[in-house]
Amino acid sequence: MLKLDHLTVIAPTLSEGVSHVRDCLDIDVPFGTRHLYMGTHNHRLRLGDAVYLEIVALDPDGVSPGRPRWFGVDDRDTVRSDWEDGRRLRGWVASTVDIDRELAGHPGVFGERVALPFDKPAFNFSIPPDGSLPLDGAVPSLIDHRDDLAFLANIPDLGAQLRAVSLEHPEPAAITALYEQLAIDRPPEVVPGSRVRYRARIETPSGLRVLT
Repeated sequence: MLKLDHLTVIAPTLSEGVSHVRDCLDIDVPFGTRHLYMGTHNHRLRLGDAVYLEIVALDPDGVSPGRPRWFGVDDRDTVRSDWEDGRRLRGWVASTVDIDRELAGHPGVFGERVALPFDKPAFNFSIPPDGSLPLDGAVPSLIDHRDDLAFLANIPDLGAQLRAVSLEHPEPAAITALYEQLAIDRPPEVVPGSRVRYRARIETPSGLRVLT
């Protein structure tokens, strides 16, 4: 079974991402970490006991990982055009305890297993060969934490709670069927729409808000 691990706002720059989330949630999301192995960096916010929000962007001071980065951030033109189109909550990551089984059962969907960090792997992540979002973000990237969830203690809890996620898609029936096939625990509600577009309803200290 796949479970929601975290939502991803994919931003042209971290400052734009933080500003957008502040506008949506009235929360300043704290800085998280630099992914020295992937040339990206992020801000993070807890959305419940085992779910969080990540704002991720290419790190201008980062080093190339020698392979396509995750979340499609190498394609800066597409990241920018998606951003300007309001597609800012761009995807999500699902956790699994057997990433190899998921990848083998659905070839061509999630990409390949990448053990990260490269020098001392602590988790496994699925990345398509070109670094793009799987199925344009309609399905999650996969992560296998290798039974180590200690990292959650380092993600700030500012009183936000995820209530629901919805996905607009031009083929809602097909994506709903794929979610069922993947045995996703509490998947996004899929509704008709012209393009992949997510919305998350989040309870915050200032009330119920919508993140786009």
